[in-house]
Order: sequence, then C-alpha cells, then structure tokens
Amino acid sequence: MAIQSGIGQLMDDLGAALQAPGEILMLGGGNPAHIAEVQRHFRESMIALLDSGNRFERALGDYDPPEGNTEFIQAVAGLLREQLGWAIGPRNIALTNGSQSAFFVLFNLFAGECEQGGKKVLFPLTPEYIGYCDVGLTPGLFTARKPRIEHIDEHTFKYHIDFDRLDVADDIGAICVSRPTNPSGNVLTNEELERLGAAAETNGVPLIVDNAYGLPFPHIVFADAEPLWNENTIVCMSLSKLGLPGTRTGIVIAREEVIEMVARVNAVMSLAPGGIGATLAAELVRSGQILHISREVIGPFYQAKASKALAQFHRHLEGIPYYIHQPEGAFFLWLWLPELPITSQQLYERLKARNVIVVSGHHFFPGLGEPWTHRDECLRVSYAQSDDVVARGVRIIAEEVKRAYSAG
Repeated sequence: MAIQSGIGQLMDDLGAALQAPGEILMLGGGNPAHIAEVQRHFRESMIALLDSGNRFERALGDYDPPEGNTEFIQAVAGLLREQLGWAIGPRNIALTNGSQSAFFVLFNLFAGECEQGGKKVLFPLTPEYIGYCDVGLTPGLFTARKPRIEHIDEHTFKYHIDFDRLDVADDIGAICVSRPTNPSGNVLTNEELERLGAAAETNGVPLIVDNAYGLPFPHIVFADAEPLWNENTIVCMSLSKLGLPGTRTGIVIAREEVIEMVARVNAVMSLAPGGIGATLAAELVRSGQILHISREVIGPFYQAKASKALAQFHRHLEGIPYYIHQPEGAFFLWLWLPELPITSQQLYERLKARNVIVVSGHHFFPGLGEPWTHRDECLRVSYAQSDDVVARGVRIIAEEVKRAYSAG
C-alpha cells in the first residue's frame, strides 16, 4: 500500500491541480461538479443544523457507534424500504469513511487467506474501478474476465458481460461490479445483474454492487435500470457523488451478519465513521428530498454534460480511428484508441505536460492476468468540470492523439 498506485497517482494529481499556481485542466479525478442548486440544499441543511439546538456540537463533538450515525441510518433504511420496497431495517446498514474504505473491508473479509485456502474477488466485467486495485492485504486477491465488445456504430462501442466465460470457481469468495461502471459509464441491465446474483447465490458467495453513481441516489444513470437488492447482495453507496466527497460518507447495505462484521472492523480501524456528512444529509434523506435532487437536478445535469463532451470529441477526433463507450452513467467518457502507437500512460504524460490531467486506461484492469493490448489504448476523461475546462481539455487531448498517430 505504501508504493505508488493508480489511485494514489489520481489523488496526487487532484491535489496538485487544486494547489497549482497556473491553470490545470482537471479531467482526471472523480471529484463531482459543484452544482449550484445542489450546493444550495447543502448550505440550507448546514444552516438548519447550526440553528437546531446542540445537534451541530454533537455531530462534531461526540463519537457515533461503530456502525455509524443512528439517525441517518434509520432515515436511509426508511427511504429504501418505502421507495424501493427493500425488506431492510437499520440493522442492514453500516456507514464507513467513504466507500473506498468499505471496499477495503469487504474485499478482505470475503477474499484472501482463509481456512478454505486462498479466495479471490471476481470482476465479471473489466475494465473496472481503479480504486479496487491495491486494497488487498494479500497478493493475487482479484481475478477478472474480459468483456464481449459490441460495436454500436462507427465510433461507439459497449462492453457486455461474457456469460459464456463466466466460471465461478471454488476459489471465488465474492463477485463485484460497479453500476454504473467506473471507468466506462456502462450500466448493467437488470437481467445481467439478476444473472450475476443467481451465479453468486448458487456458488455461496455474495454479489457486491458498487452503487456510488447509481440508483436511487445520486441517480447519475442515463439508461433504463432499477436498483436491486436481496440478502445475498451487498450494495455500497456514498454521499460523495451527490456533491459531498469531503465528508467521506460510505453506506453499506447487506444482511445483518455482514453489517455486524463491517461495524467491528470500523471499531478497529477508526473507532467510528465520521458523522458530519450523515448528520448534514439526514433530513434530506428522511424527507425524500434527496430523490428529487438526484432525479431532477443531478442526473439531468450530468447527462447534458455528457452530450456536450461527446459532441466535442466527435468534432475534434475526426479523421482518426477512435471509439467512445456508450455513456450510460457516471461522469466519465471512456476513449478507446485502437492501435495507438504509444501507450495510454505515455499519452497521459504528454497531456500532463500540457496541464491536462486524465487517467491512463491501464490502471482499470485489476485481476486480468492475460495480456490485452486494449488496456494500453484507453483513457478515462471526466466531464464534471466547467464546460469551458472540458472543451479546452478535449481539444488538447485530440491534438496529442493526432500527433501520436501521425508520428506512428
């Protein structure tokens, strides 16, 4: 964990961009946009918190229990039960210091060295989230399967789970997917998710769904989809992509014995999760307003930005071979440059020299043991920044890509 990693480089770039004296076009990190209407709701929540007796002082001055803030957990359980019909209560929910911490806990609970021998986490669809790569306490914690690639049109493609190659061997301890998928913006269909769930249950392992961008909040989903949960599914959510990444509030929804384990690990690692984000968002959740904000403001905001960024790439990349994954959610475009003469890491370095930060695609293939040139032909580009920053960044990306192809 102490050596440089893809997620470490990403966060270093993000921090450096905030501190740099000149302008950095930050198209690399997962920082959400500062949406004025959403921030207004958070500001109003903070004012209400400050004006409500000693709730602010308690949020800052008292430890929560290891499973997290009780008021917020009750509100989330009520929302999911009433709005989605999930058969859950407060004992099915624990909070963590961000969803990154949740995956560290869950992956090492269900995989690694154990009495039955070494267990692995299976990623049935790769590429997958960069933050998974380095959280294992033992080497070889992950295994992944290459996707089936559908070419939708001349410049659009989509990944699909290749169920014909999806063998859940005896050494699998858990199956994990992100939905929407980070980095590609792919949204697994309900049928795909149900098939994964059935495969997991048949093999006696949990299905872990990373729902950081998903439903019902923050609702950064542009495709037809429904949120799914059962007692063999672990759904991980977050307040970050709503616009509260600084509060580090992750949400784990699972059967009670899993939640008890997560709470015990919380106590060992950090005594208790931080409570300010949960306290700030509790009333938004309890009132259901968080659903309105997500559906009516956050989702449409990012969908409009996706359309603009996509049009800019199509305009500036004209004349060279390229594909962009069909954007179905999250706030990234996944650019595939077939037979790119340089690696995506070298392209990242060239762009960084021009003050444009993206993320090299090779970081997003945890557990894929077999060689695949596709890994070195892709970039993840965020369109969460201002339209002007995204437009200038896309133009520079296109210039460097064309230079790489012309130098061949």
